[in-house]
This record gives sequence, structure tokens and C-alpha cells, in this order.
Amino acid sequence: MSESRAALRYAKAILDMAKEKKALTAVEKDMRSITATISDSKELRDVLASPVVSGVSKRNALAEIFMGSDAITEGSISMLVDNKRIGMLNEVALKYIILNEQLKGKGVAYVTTAVPLNAEMEKKVLKQVATITGDEVTIENKIDESIIGGFILRIGDLQYDASIANKLNNIKREFSNSL
Repeated sequence: MSESRAALRYAKAILDMAKEKKALTAVEKDMRSITATISDSKELRDVLASPVVSGVSKRNALAEIFMGSDAITEGSISMLVDNKRIGMLNEVALKYIILNEQLKGKGVAYVTTAVPLNAEMEKKVLKQVATITGDEVTIENKIDESIIGGFILRIGDLQYDASIANKLNNIKREFSNSL
């Protein structure tokens, strides 16, 4: 089973439990906190991916970092540690956010840019995405300087890569193939 499918299954289970306990908003807030914290901390990503660090140490570190989270979130972290899937925590949190937004009738459009989007660009992107999908979406802007310029837009399973780094890679590939 691929990591993505497993993450989706965990996210669906967490969503079902949050729905049952009427804690969708609290768990979503926790999941957004998890994704932000993991994306901001290389050290945390390294610890979660490390086979050398014990599961108990990972659980204790995460409990300390996300202290005050909903019981469902804490239980989900413990379950991922117990099943030796804690390296997927960020992906599970992202999938949960997407599923919860879909449940609310909204989609999440992830826009990766080299610099932060200004308000005018954000409005243009929202308008364009609404015409493409026909759904109301919220934008989550991720900053990745390695794309050099342009943007990468991801909505659900669809991705449009208009980054300069991607175009340079395509040119490099064409050049290599023509030799």
C-alpha cells in the first residue's frame, strides 16, 4: 500500500471520529498546526523520519509540542507511533484538512510560489480556480524558493506546474534527449 493511500485511510478514520465526537473544527485547527509546525522545522521532520529515534521518544516530543490539542489529535498521534507510521503525520494532517474542507463544501487550493502572494494575486487565483472547478476554495500559499519563480497550483489530485524550475528541467531533458 502506498504512503498516500495509507495517509488517506488514517485521515478518513480521524475525520469519522471527529464527526462522531463533534470536534471537526478543533481537530482541523490541530491538523493545520501540525502541518505548519512540521513544514517550519527541519529538525522535527528529521526526528519523525529517523529510524534511530524510538517511538516513545517521538510520542513524548510530539505530546510536548502539541500540548493542549484535542484528544482525537493526541490519540491519532499515538496510533501513528504505535503503527510505526509517524513519518506520515504531515501527510495525514494534509489529507484530513482536504477531506474536512470537502465536507464543508469548500476545496483547498495549494499554491506554491517563490515569494508570498499579495492580496491582488490571491484574488486572481481564487477567481481562476473558481471558474475551473466551480467550487468555492480557500488558498493556502506555500513558499518554496527552489521553484525560482512562477507557481505550482494543486487542487485535490490535480496539479499545474508553471514554475521556472520545472521549465528549466523540461529544457534540460529535451536537450539531453536530442544529443
